[in-house]
Amino acid sequence: MTDKVGFVGVGRMGANMARRLKDRGFPVVALYDVNVAAAESLATELGAQACTSLSDVTALSDVVITVVSDDAAMRAIFFGPGDNLLVGATDRLFINCATLTPGIHQALEHAAQAVGARTLEACMASSITQAREGTLYLICGGDPLVFEQAKPVLDSLSASQRFVGPAGDAAKVKALVNMVMNMNTAALAEGLALGDALGLDLAVLREVFAQTGANSRVLQTDADDMQNRDYDCFFSAAHAAKDAGIAVQLGREAGLVLPLADATWQQYQRLVTAGMGEIDKSGIAELTFKGRLGADHPAPAH
Repeated sequence: MTDKVGFVGVGRMGANMARRLKDRGFPVVALYDVNVAAAESLATELGAQACTSLSDVTALSDVVITVVSDDAAMRAIFFGPGDNLLVGATDRLFINCATLTPGIHQALEHAAQAVGARTLEACMASSITQAREGTLYLICGGDPLVFEQAKPVLDSLSASQRFVGPAGDAAKVKALVNMVMNMNTAALAEGLALGDALGLDLAVLREVFAQTGANSRVLQTDADDMQNRDYDCFFSAAHAAKDAGIAVQLGREAGLVLPLADATWQQYQRLVTAGMGEIDKSGIAELTFKGRLGADHPAPAH
């Protein structure tokens, strides 16, 4: 395990991935984040360098893992004027883990190849706990040879990986994963809210859901939080809104009408507009239960 690893983006996911690789014997040498204090704190913890420039991360690392928020952040770190990760990037491997549009991954692969670097999509279909434990499920896309070259790092971060095709395909698959997950979350919030409004015992209702066609992974992870209004963040409403928007746009580009996906996107946008973008996605229940946020932030009239 001689590859030196750098991270760009050390929020909830990136920081725990860095800790995991350090535990597995990888030299985690360079960290960068727009939140300088977060990078400095983690650098002290891991014995790494908190870099003030992106090109320093590239210079110090053999493998750079990026975990950023959106396409704009991705463009800034790879295509920003003057200082960016592609400066001096010959022979470097970039593993990009955020949920982004397919086009940004395709553009990055071409740009990296032009400077003698390699890129791989490794979209994460898991959360903070799995990042720390090294049990992520990774949806990978790009060059199959690069995927094989990245396996030592990927194996240390994940319980399983699925290579799905060329650059951009992993982003498409991840958009659909999150589209269905977010729709399930919104539907569960409505089901529990209606049950509550009808005077039903929600513990009994949840038990019935779990034994019938209403069961889902979201029921297991989010129902208790929705009922008890416990929205400690594992996957933020803002990220849910961003990812829902990606799926809706992909549908439009494919010539499809996706009314459920569009309605879910609108619900998460309402939550963000209400100033609750940083709570967990299960907080969408605030828009459906009587007496909660929804009364103050009604849905648009149809």
